[in-house]
Amino acid sequence: MTLIDTHTHLESFVQQGDLPAALARAAEAGVTAMIAIGTSTEDWGLYRDLGGTHAGQVRFTVGLHPCAVAAGWEKEVAQIEGFWNGAGVKPVALGECGLDRFHLPKDDPAQAAEIFAWQRAAFKAQLEVARRLECPLVVHSRGAFQECVEMIDESGVAWERVVFHCFTEGVAEITELMRRGGYGSFTGVLTYKSAENVRAAALAQGLGRLMLETDAPYLTPMPHRGKPNEPAFLRHTAEFAAGVFGVSVAEIAEASTRNARAFFGI
Repeated sequence: MTLIDTHTHLESFVQQGDLPAALARAAEAGVTAMIAIGTSTEDWGLYRDLGGTHAGQVRFTVGLHPCAVAAGWEKEVAQIEGFWNGAGVKPVALGECGLDRFHLPKDDPAQAAEIFAWQRAAFKAQLEVARRLECPLVVHSRGAFQECVEMIDESGVAWERVVFHCFTEGVAEITELMRRGGYGSFTGVLTYKSAENVRAAALAQGLGRLMLETDAPYLTPMPHRGKPNEPAFLRHTAEFAAGVFGVSVAEIAEASTRNARAFFGI
């Protein structure tokens, strides 16, 4: 069985000195490839290096996460395109980028409004880069689904290159993405008892468009919920998805791997 973790954050494993062991555990679990998702200038270079030293097993993206957007964000966004034009391993997508209302300051509406305005401006700028590069786009949307959709609509980015990662909306929202040609990818949230809407969305999208991710070290699937997540745990999400779809784990692995390779060009 072969699985691809389409969205993981490896920086914490590097900091803890656990990356070689984590990669070995992933391979043992059938997760033969993963995409390390860039969030700011603090991890872009690291992930490019990992993409070189672990070629075939680790790919990477470059993008400015909405929660990393601050005053002066323009300097970071201005560096993104260079990762495609410069030397070394090239990113497989731009992202993650988008909008996040959940983490805005709750006790200072004025500051929250200012930060969200920066997020919108940074997302718009990254959409322009993605349109020029004609590359896949990984979108982070939390509490701002419709706003993200509208901005992508306005950007001219090809929707068939767009994936909303960690999809936690429902059938209506996944239908909006599908109508436009976009994708949703699914994390360990799929395994949570309270996530019936997420399971319904996965079924509505279908096996022909299914992609799986860990978002490690976050959103650990059952039965390891409460512990730090890691790419090896993608197998648990795949096994649970097999039950949701009423197919074998091998069929989930084959479909999600095929879809991930086609979307990211890997």
